[in-house]
Amino acid sequence: MAGVASRESFFDTGLDVLSDLGYGGLKLAEVCQRLGVTSGSFYHYFASWSVYTNELVAHWYEGLTVNVVEAVQAEPDPRKRIDSLIHAGLLLPHGAEAAIRVWSAIDPEVRAVQAEVDRQRHDAMYQCALEILATPRQAELFAAWAVYLLVGYEQTLLPMDTAGLSWIAEQLLAALDGGRFASVPADE
Repeated sequence: MAGVASRESFFDTGLDVLSDLGYGGLKLAEVCQRLGVTSGSFYHYFASWSVYTNELVAHWYEGLTVNVVEAVQAEPDPRKRIDSLIHAGLLLPHGAEAAIRVWSAIDPEVRAVQAEVDRQRHDAMYQCALEILATPRQAELFAAWAVYLLVGYEQTLLPMDTAGLSWIAEQLLAALDGGRFASVPADE
C-alpha cells in the first residue's frame, strides 16, 4: 500500500463503505484498504477517526442535500425543480443513506444532521409543490409522499430496483400533473 489519496476520496470511499457494508462496516482499515493507502495517509488529513466521521457526515449533508437544493432553486419553473429533485433522489447512494439513518439512531450529532437533511429535502419539495398546487395541505402531502417514497426505498432490504422506483416516482408526478391532489381535504 503506497497509494496517494485525497481528502475527497476518503469521503467518497466512506460513503461507498456505508453503502456496501452498512454503518457497522465503516472502519479505518476498510476505508484505507479500499483506497490502497496506509493509515498514515489517513492521519495526514484527519486528526482522528471521530474528526473524519464528523466530516464525512458534513460532506454527505453538503454534497447530497445543500448543493442539490441550491442548484435546483436556480430553476424558475417549479415543475422542473420537482423533476430535478426527484431525479437527484433517484440517484442517491441509497445504501449509504440507509446506513446513515442507522447511525443516526445511536449518535445524537448524526441524528441532528439527518433531521436537517430530511427537513431541507422536504421543504424544497414542499415549496415547489406549493407554487404548483397553491394549497398548503396539498403541497404538504405531495412533499411527504415524495420524501417517504425515497426514504422508504432506502430502508427496504429488497433488491435494488431503480427502474421500479423511477416508475413509482412517475406515478407521483402524474398525480401532481393530473390534478389528483385537488381531492386532498384542505384542513386535516
